Amino acid sequence: MPHVVLLSPEIPPNTGNVARTCAAMAVELHLVDPLGFELSDRTLRRAGLDYWPFVRLERHGCWSAFEAVQKQRGGQLLGLTSRGGETYHQHRFAANDWLLFGKETTGLPEDVKRNCDNLLTVPMAEPGVRCLNLSSAVAIVLSEALRQLQNPLHD
Repeated sequence: MPHVVLLSPEIPPNTGNVARTCAAMAVELHLVDPLGFELSDRTLRRAGLDYWPFVRLERHGCWSAFEAVQKQRGGQLLGLTSRGGETYHQHRFAANDWLLFGKETTGLPEDVKRNCDNLLTVPMAEPGVRCLNLSSAVAIVLSEALRQLQNPLHD
């Protein structure tokens, strides 16, 4: 199954919603420090409801610690960005892909983007909208990856 990776998330309810999605889809959630909140944050816990026991959560102390785990376990690192990149629905996902999402306010840093195997985007029709909500973007991309993996011969 693909992995969901949040690099330095800042808004607890977004991360809680992502955690709930990961629990429902039975995929690992990786959080890379620094986080903009404590894991004990009430709004984080509330957004995840009572599904926290089902979240396969792994926390990494820094970017280089995460990179070491990702390289050791293998798979493509796919950075999600609102600017440029291949559209997520055109990409052919693999079971061991790592779906990397950046901070809500700044996205992925340029040096991290350069380390990705591919950059993907969720196209938006309204040019005045800068980006989607983090938890919405995760749900959209993860759903497509899982759809493809359940039916690898799709069009």
